Amino acid sequence: MKKAILVISVLSLMLASFTAGVEYQRGDVDQNGRVNIDDVTFLIDYLLKGTWGDEPVTPVDNHEYVDLGLPSGTLWATCNVGANAPEEYGDYFAWGETSPKEVYTWETYKWCNGSMYDLTKYNTDSHWGFVDNKTEIEPEDDAATVNWGPWWRTPTTEQQKELMEECTWIRTTVNGVHGFKVRGSNGNSLFMPAAGYRDNDQLIDAGTLGDWWSRSCYTSNGISTYAFGACDIGFNWAEWTQFLNGTNGYRYYGHSVRAVRVPEE
Repeated sequence: MKKAILVISVLSLMLASFTAGVEYQRGDVDQNGRVNIDDVTFLIDYLLKGTWGDEPVTPVDNHEYVDLGLPSGTLWATCNVGANAPEEYGDYFAWGETSPKEVYTWETYKWCNGSMYDLTKYNTDSHWGFVDNKTEIEPEDDAATVNWGPWWRTPTTEQQKELMEECTWIRTTVNGVHGFKVRGSNGNSLFMPAAGYRDNDQLIDAGTLGDWWSRSCYTSNGISTYAFGACDIGFNWAEWTQFLNGTNGYRYYGHSVRAVRVPEE
């Protein structure tokens, strides 16, 4: 409720700042009694960083979700994070990162020192770097939460497994975009586009492959495990196949994120 009030206050302040007011002069955005470059900086921070002064501004919750009649009651978003329609690809995120970027490599990955053997967070084995025994994305590293607000998060592997096993996956095309219609037991459905994935500066297998991160990374029991990867769900449109927790999930890859609704308490 406090964050919702903050958003409303922000909109009210912005309107007041650009109209003649009684208490603050026109253009005094930060309301410090002066109209100067600080007001421009204040607005730029709001537009680019999502902050209002020292306070983060929670995004407006205007993203749609669907009830597929799943046993867990999980509600799935109708489009990828960064998309405005189900068939849009949306943004691509390295696992545990919250912003898209131009190049996806170990050198640009946030949670390592340039190598999969030097992880700095989310690791259970010293062979792969610093051990913190964290295996699930924290809210501040969750692309769904950071971009869409506290009502959303990246799904667990259990939620992805449920989506795979409790729904019917039907190969289809929406507005020229290949993908799968995922239909629940209650007849409701969502569309998962074949958005491909990003490696280095390339978009790979768009139109053929769909791949979505879970909130869980692989845990290590030794050198032979995929501790440098993270769990995912996806499909190969051309081969009519789906996969769960595939080994294609190098953490630095840019994959899609399909958010789930945080249960109301």
